[in-house]
Amino acid sequence: MEIEAKLDLTQFLQEFRSFLARPKPLAMEGDTNLHFTFIQELMEVSFKEPPQVADLTRQLKHIQKQGTLSLEEIYEFVKVLGYLRYLGSLRLQGRLGEWIASIDIPAELEELVGYFDEEGRLRSEVDERLVSLERALERVKGEMGERLRALLGSSKLQSYLVDRQIHYINGEEALLVRGGFNHVLKATVVGRSSGGFFYVVPEALRKLKEQEAKLLSQLEEIHYEIAKAISKRFHKWYRFLEFANRSFDRFDHYQARVRFAKARELIFIKPKEDRRIHLIDFAHPAIAHPKPVTIDFTKKILLITGVNAGGKTMLLKSILAAAYLAKYLIPMRCSPKSQIGRFKEIVPIIEDPQNVKNDISTFAGRMLEFSRLFQKGGALVGVDEIELGTDSDEAASLFKVILEELMKRDIKIAITTHHKRLAALMASHDEVELVAAMYDEERGVPTYEFLQGIIGKSYAFETARRYGIPSSIVQRAIQEYGADQAKLSELIERGSQLERELKEKREALERELQEVQKTRALLDGERHAFHEELRREKARLHAIYAEAIEEAKQAARAKEERQIHRHLTKAARKVKEAKLQSKEPEPIQVGDSVKYRKTRAKVLAIKGKEATIEAEGLRLRVPVSELKRVGEIKQKPKQTRVRVAAPQSLSVKLDLHGLRVDEALEKTDRFLSDALLAGFDEVLIFHGVGTGRLARAVREFLKAHPRVQSFHDAPPNMGGMGATIVRL
Repeated sequence: MEIEAKLDLTQFLQEFRSFLARPKPLAMEGDTNLHFTFIQELMEVSFKEPPQVADLTRQLKHIQKQGTLSLEEIYEFVKVLGYLRYLGSLRLQGRLGEWIASIDIPAELEELVGYFDEEGRLRSEVDERLVSLERALERVKGEMGERLRALLGSSKLQSYLVDRQIHYINGEEALLVRGGFNHVLKATVVGRSSGGFFYVVPEALRKLKEQEAKLLSQLEEIHYEIAKAISKRFHKWYRFLEFANRSFDRFDHYQARVRFAKARELIFIKPKEDRRIHLIDFAHPAIAHPKPVTIDFTKKILLITGVNAGGKTMLLKSILAAAYLAKYLIPMRCSPKSQIGRFKEIVPIIEDPQNVKNDISTFAGRMLEFSRLFQKGGALVGVDEIELGTDSDEAASLFKVILEELMKRDIKIAITTHHKRLAALMASHDEVELVAAMYDEERGVPTYEFLQGIIGKSYAFETARRYGIPSSIVQRAIQEYGADQAKLSELIERGSQLERELKEKREALERELQEVQKTRALLDGERHAFHEELRREKARLHAIYAEAIEEAKQAARAKEERQIHRHLTKAARKVKEAKLQSKEPEPIQVGDSVKYRKTRAKVLAIKGKEATIEAEGLRLRVPVSELKRVGEIKQKPKQTRVRVAAPQSLSVKLDLHGLRVDEALEKTDRFLSDALLAGFDEVLIFHGVGTGRLARAVREFLKAHPRVQSFHDAPPNMGGMGATIVRL
């Protein structure tokens, strides 16, 4: 594919495809998360690789139309069925095991697996006629061999034999002889050698050849009969064969990735929805001895600047290649802590788009490629040398506006550039991340390392010297460039760096302010809670003193001495109760959130009077007495209120005469509910005597009712056995 070639992944993915049982696209239909789960579970399993299988799309259509397949085509289906049966025998666990267990091969198809040997030949045991025919063929071939060996040993023929070998010409056993052989041997010429000799089939073998041809014809007829019968069976199970073929392809995707990962010691990265790309120690597979790349591409645009031959394009291709491999769950070499987003499309704008045939210049081609981006969404775009083909100052202004528009869409873009103007224009944007390719000035070579947050120097003059341009020419170029331009370039670099530093400081101050505001809100909450508790305590004390005073007044009004003492005793007890209730602080425990001086922390362990706490990533041992528990604000659970409407008509009697059992029970249920809501203790139900069926049903219902305490027959004057009194 073109994108694989642009990202230098062709050879790597060709090697991956060699692990597949048959060619197929990289994409897997369905849920990527589920595919990832299956792959991870398969990594823990030992299994044999699947056999190489042909594409069966055409054969499936042939089966659907009730056509007859050849035995070779049937064997391709048998290989698929045989491997699926093998997977079922592994008794796999987890979700992968559940999926494999769901592939239940019908007995009629499973039987066919035993029809063929490992070479794909039909076993003679399938049909008794095959056994006899194959024995007859072996006998005829044996006789032919014996006659040929006899001729090779004949003294009359020795002078005409070129060699003593049996040659196979057009599927026939032949001898290689010189001219004049017809004086001693009756034979048919079937070919000529490069040396002018003759390949001949002796007449003595003709009859045996005819017997062999007849036997082979009979074998073909039987093979066709068997193929026709199996094809008919395939038509019956067409839907399952289609399902089995898809299931084999799906497992083929999984097993190829697992075996490839194990063979090259690679890992899988599951793409995430947040679109962040955080590569840690990623090694591009096209580089023999790569220097691992670590880059955090969180924002919408990554602008890569710096030295020529410093690895800017390599970094760009690494970002796009990692996203491409993760998109299709192809294993790669990087840290498992890496994070890669999920993208609908990956668009590399890397090569020179100039096209002489279509009369498209470099810059025009670039504009055409960029115009297509405005119709895309959910894409990851990589642009190498963005100002290629036009004036860099004009291009910087143009691309600044284009990039700002693209940032409003769901597009993530990584860009490399030699020129600082575009980087300077874009540096202050919140969604732009700057990355500089680093250069070792002492050794005069690029380091292939990258520093985020700054604009990189181009080191054009240093690179020219390194690649053999004479120093005198480079020095003249430096003079032409001028000190003012060099200073301007340095100011652009420094100004961009200062702007980024200022932005980082502002963000840090904003974070600090947010923390202060949170602390203030917490303190306000604690102060409000304290005042509320104080108000409640004051009200409690007032109530107690009021009760004590009332008891004292009653003592004053009492006439008997015993009553006076009793009221005074109560008043004294009330006064004693009127003390401030101070809650003893609960002891600090492991896991509590606490405050140590001005820092929030968590208690990890307590030993004696000392506690081990974790505060701001540090572990400290401090006295327990200096810790204060930080209370968490808990929301009171909302109380659910249920309102039940009172029954509109109330009665202590229910008449069920003339109703079916189900209607009677439904009416009884409603009647008892209304009686309970009305507060009745006892009710009367008339059901009649009749066959007794309705009475039995009503009493069984009353036995099971949770609010019925008891029931019994009504007195004769209230209905007798035809009515029941129910106690609720």
